[in-house]
Parts: sequence; C-alpha cells; structure tokens
Amino acid sequence: MVRFAVLPALALCLGLPAFADTGRILSRDDFVQVVKDRALTRTGIRLVVSPDGKIDGRALGFKVTGSWDWRDGYFCREMQAGREKIGYDCQLVERKGDALRFTSSKGKGDFADLRIR
Repeated sequence: MVRFAVLPALALCLGLPAFADTGRILSRDDFVQVVKDRALTRTGIRLVVSPDGKIDGRALGFKVTGSWDWRDGYFCREMQAGREKIGYDCQLVERKGDALRFTSSKGKGDFADLRIR
C-alpha cells in the first residue's frame, strides 16, 4: 500500500492546475542557481537537490536519496524512497515564481509542482 502512495509522488507524476506563462530552465547553471541552498517542497515532501548531484530528503515519512545530472536541457534523476527504487527519468523543468514544475519523460509525461523554499 505504501508503495502506491510514495512512488507516484516521488516520481513527480502528480498533476496540479496548469501554470500560465511558465519559463523553461534550459541549463544546469540556471537550475543550480534556483535550487542551491534551498528545498523543494509540497505536502508531505521535502527534497534538497544539491549542486554536487545529490538528492536528499523525506517523502511521506520515508527517507529519500538519489542522484541527478543535467543532459541536453533536461533534469535527469534516479531516487530511492525507503527500499523502493525510483527509476531514471529526464524531466523538463519550468519555473513560475516560487515554484518549479517537473514534467516527466522529457516533457511528455505527468508533472508535479514543487515550491522553492
């Protein structure tokens, strides 16, 4: 049961109302500038995406670890929540104010919005 609750949230596949006037983040440097020394949050989720390629945090009570890189204009990551592995995926990243939208499958999949704190 936990697997079905945690994995979709961490895979960044939860839909929320669409942003208007989003701005795509195209480079690793721009992405790092936005997330450095900050956390990405939403209800039950708090993640720190470090400039050195690490992901750490908690989601729905589970410890989250992972790694990321930037490839061809996309945020590519793999993570683990507790003992559950979350596979590698490259995601389109857009910014709107104090939030980032991550869209899976290079912008062709589901999305999740995370606040920058």
